[in-house]
Amino acid sequence: MPQSTLSFARTFEGWDPPPSPGELREILFRSSKAEVVECVGDSLLVEVTPDRLDLLSEGGLRHHLEGLRDRAVGLPAWRWRPKADPSFAIEVAASVAPLRPYLGAVRLRAPEGDGLDPGLLAEAVRFQELLHATLGLDRSSASLGIYPAEGLRSPLRYEVAPLDDELRFVPLDGNRAVPVAEFLGGHPLAERYGHLGRSDVGCLVLRDADGEILSLPPILNSGDRGRARPGDRDLLLESTGRRSSRVEEILGLLELPFLARGWEAEPVRVRYPDRTEEGSERVGPRSLGLDPALVVRLSGLEIPATEMIHELERSRLGARIEGSGLRVEVPPWRPDLQSPVDLAEDLLLARGLRPEEARVPPSLTRGRRLPSVRFHRAVRTQLLGLGFVPLLSPVLVPERNVLLLGRDPIAVANPVSLEYARPRDSLLLSLLAALGDNIRYGYPQRTSELGPVVTPDPESETGARTEHRAAFLVAAEGAGFADGAAVVEYLLRRASVTGVREPAPLPGTLPGRAARVRLAGAVVAEIGEIHPEVLVRLGVPVPAVWGELHLSALEPLLRGE
Repeated sequence: MPQSTLSFARTFEGWDPPPSPGELREILFRSSKAEVVECVGDSLLVEVTPDRLDLLSEGGLRHHLEGLRDRAVGLPAWRWRPKADPSFAIEVAASVAPLRPYLGAVRLRAPEGDGLDPGLLAEAVRFQELLHATLGLDRSSASLGIYPAEGLRSPLRYEVAPLDDELRFVPLDGNRAVPVAEFLGGHPLAERYGHLGRSDVGCLVLRDADGEILSLPPILNSGDRGRARPGDRDLLLESTGRRSSRVEEILGLLELPFLARGWEAEPVRVRYPDRTEEGSERVGPRSLGLDPALVVRLSGLEIPATEMIHELERSRLGARIEGSGLRVEVPPWRPDLQSPVDLAEDLLLARGLRPEEARVPPSLTRGRRLPSVRFHRAVRTQLLGLGFVPLLSPVLVPERNVLLLGRDPIAVANPVSLEYARPRDSLLLSLLAALGDNIRYGYPQRTSELGPVVTPDPESETGARTEHRAAFLVAAEGAGFADGAAVVEYLLRRASVTGVREPAPLPGTLPGRAARVRLAGAVVAEIGEIHPEVLVRLGVPVPAVWGELHLSALEPLLRGE
């Protein structure tokens, strides 16, 4: 899960006394989606679930803890203007559409007598890079820029510029102007991100009315007109991306460090060839409705509406009774709150873990484990008895694991990170990832896992179905197809059945050294030697063989046994 190292002193500035590390761990464990990993001196390492990235900034974590400790409740007060300055705008050219068609921007002004201090600048830059890696999908989905706005001549222009000798800029980490074509050909960031902002006819640029380049989205800012410095009092936050929703989400989050320090947010007008966006929703709160009956239905608890309002306010949201329901105000740095179910979850989290009245439900029968659960446990026990170390891996797997095997599982529509881009369609994806992560250990290695996979199903309402499988992997000198086939046959014999084995081409395996096992016409198992090219890319120096039982297909066939 995402982690970040925060400044303990900046997070609890003004608290007298600040919480101890033990108190902090306890309150976050009981009432939030965040966890303290380590607290040493001024370094506070915090880990959160991917939907609460706002807690990985000093300002966001401080707001959250103020509510949980009842120091301050309700929607945090922040300064914002509802309308854009008509004299300042950004024009988006039609040429950017094939690359990154969407742009959002916000202007930030420091409080009277204040300015950008080094601590706030460091917090914002660190948070910016964290957002790039998570919501931004390593900048491929969206990226961010921070610029000094004072002295910029409007309108700014976002366009694709030809790579001729006249297109020059000073890189943020350089001290002289270089041709952009030269920069794209040799700079490390250009090698990593250049393909995201470049086409056959040129590259993306953001520049002001004087033609001065502010940045080459999504690669790097300019070192002169695009560098924010301590003391700046007027800043421009900008985001470009492939989807407007992701641009708005990532921009709203980056505002948080500044708004928590008293800065004022002002929308920036963005003019597209076919429309103009005023951007007011980027700086102010949005409103969602919540039916109290939904909270009762989800929690099973009779919670009064007044208590719901109090818990929502402790979660730093605005809440009031409206008609027969609740009206909740949500700040721009909470893109995770999109529906009444999200609000109910936040309310129950703020309520925290607490003793509840124990009520035994009326029933004439006693509960017992389902036959499928008993079957799964039996298979897990048998694999453990054969010497396989059991693993527990997430269902969502990295994109690189999928590409490694040449598989094509269902894609997540809006993944928070490339580390969680696909739901696995085979346990082999997880077992090979574990094998690659443990090359520093000796061989043989024998691992197994029993868990869910997600496979396509056109007849399902969601287009997919969840199956349970059990798989094993042997990596050892001399490991081959016969070893995997022997384990599969043993497990099937333990279930009092014998399947029919047939050769089959399976992704990631050696041709001619892989097979499927059928029982009553249904595929109940797969076996295969892992292809040497896959092992070389993982850094594994020995052969490996894998077997996988389709428990969801096998268990119904055994119900009569």
